[in-house]
Amino acid sequence: MTPESGPAPRSKAWLAVAHSVGTSCVMLARRQVHLPKDNVGRVLRFADGSTSRVYRETAVDRLPAEPCVLVVAFTLRLVRGRAHRLFEAESILNTPLFVGFPGFISKLWCAHDTFGAYRGLYEWDGAERARKYASALWRVLELVSVSGSISYKVLPGLRREEVLADPARIAAAGTDHAWWRLRAKK
Repeated sequence: MTPESGPAPRSKAWLAVAHSVGTSCVMLARRQVHLPKDNVGRVLRFADGSTSRVYRETAVDRLPAEPCVLVVAFTLRLVRGRAHRLFEAESILNTPLFVGFPGFISKLWCAHDTFGAYRGLYEWDGAERARKYASALWRVLELVSVSGSISYKVLPGLRREEVLADPARIAAAGTDHAWWRLRAKK
């Protein structure tokens, strides 16, 4: 996989993550974070031939003024077999690492695909905010991921639900790096 861009400087990234955790705690206390079930169990097909099951959805109470879709992919180190289910269960604890970032709207948590990569399919308010989040997230992911497996793609002007309903909407975003492009059901 090839990244859209690389990681943020470590000090900047960890400061942003710490800020997100603080903001997330306030949001959680105010019950502004939800776990909708609408997409849980949905199987997503990608242009690289892989498929992935949505195992969780996280959303907040706001609509984007400048919608964009963000797709993040990574492969975990040392996680095999039943450990994937354990990771899925414990990953709820990672919620404060991203919910408090400016612009977060929602995330579909995708289980490891047929090639072993996990994906997050996000909706974000603002492409630049999505890029800043993804470059900070990189620093968290690099602690647990196979070297060279972290990638992200920002797709400005798109709503996640529109892309899920009609994957052809992202075809105009380019044909590079098929790992991020959704495909329609056969």
